[in-house]
Amino acid sequence: MPEHVTILGDGAMATVCSIILTEGGHHVTMWGAFEESIERLIQNREQARLLPGVRIPSGVGLTANDASCFEGATMVLSAVPTQYMRGVWNRLARNLPKGIPVVSVAKGIETATLLCPTQIISAVLKDNGFGIMQEGGTRLAALSGPNIAAELARYLPATAVVASDDEELAERVQNVFSTQWLRVYTNTDVIGVELAGATKNVIAIAAGILDGLAAGNNAKAALVTRGLVEITRLGVAMGARAETFGGLAGLGDLITTCVSPEGRNRTVGERIGKGMELSQILASMDSVAEGVPTTKAVMTLARQYHVEMPITEAVYRVMFEDQDVLHALSDLMRRDPKPERGAGQGAEEA
Repeated sequence: MPEHVTILGDGAMATVCSIILTEGGHHVTMWGAFEESIERLIQNREQARLLPGVRIPSGVGLTANDASCFEGATMVLSAVPTQYMRGVWNRLARNLPKGIPVVSVAKGIETATLLCPTQIISAVLKDNGFGIMQEGGTRLAALSGPNIAAELARYLPATAVVASDDEELAERVQNVFSTQWLRVYTNTDVIGVELAGATKNVIAIAAGILDGLAAGNNAKAALVTRGLVEITRLGVAMGARAETFGGLAGLGDLITTCVSPEGRNRTVGERIGKGMELSQILASMDSVAEGVPTTKAVMTLARQYHVEMPITEAVYRVMFEDQDVLHALSDLMRRDPKPERGAGQGAEEA
């Protein structure tokens, strides 16, 4: 049965999801927070800055109307960047129909609360009188994986994973998003999938810094491998399953984000490696690099859970304490010698 999906957000991932859903025969309404942005999309149906040449399907409804955006919806897709998610959901929650499932595609950690996207949505809905995961209540899911928006928009083959405590909902989302070029898997480890999607952006910034320094592929291979170890240890300490970080939401997304020239977080790191100031980089970007604020959140979580995360700490010092990138790299290389241990083998073995 076709779904009627309301997409919250009008950025690159929201646009790509509208294409995927429309191709699957579903009805789509895309809501944007700013009326002028929606008016431009209505006129040209193209995300010229974010996805040049990619058009929003003609059947997709476009609106900035808070009161009517959920009319007829059977599912909601939250494609709002993590740091703006609470504000959007506080704005719209009172209009959400009871019992409608919500799927998040954001990848980040809210710096003020250290919550992942579905946790933010859950908290806001509870504050607005919604039951969560109860009969008649709101069911939540997270859709993640190695999904570069520009590649999906070109119909290049890709995979994703949907995680939910409600296996029936996970299977429903799996069916809704599966196409000839997108294969979707299910998972019950919501915290693992969301943490993996958030923390890999920090490692991607580090990978970009190496690219900016022309440090070579040996260095990047080591970074990706050891980066996976430290983000897995944080996840396990927070109750996630180690194997989730070896899957699509972890290793798969990490590889894509660290090597793709289209990755926002890797691009931020590359520009840092080439000597640009972080403030200049962010001011020049048309889209949000979630890894920048997420680095602050991950460092706080690492201290809270007593997990040593040397790569994340180096990225933090470079971005927020003005440490020279070469000094940061040198500090990493001079760390005390240790035996190699794989991901999930104890937070103390960093």
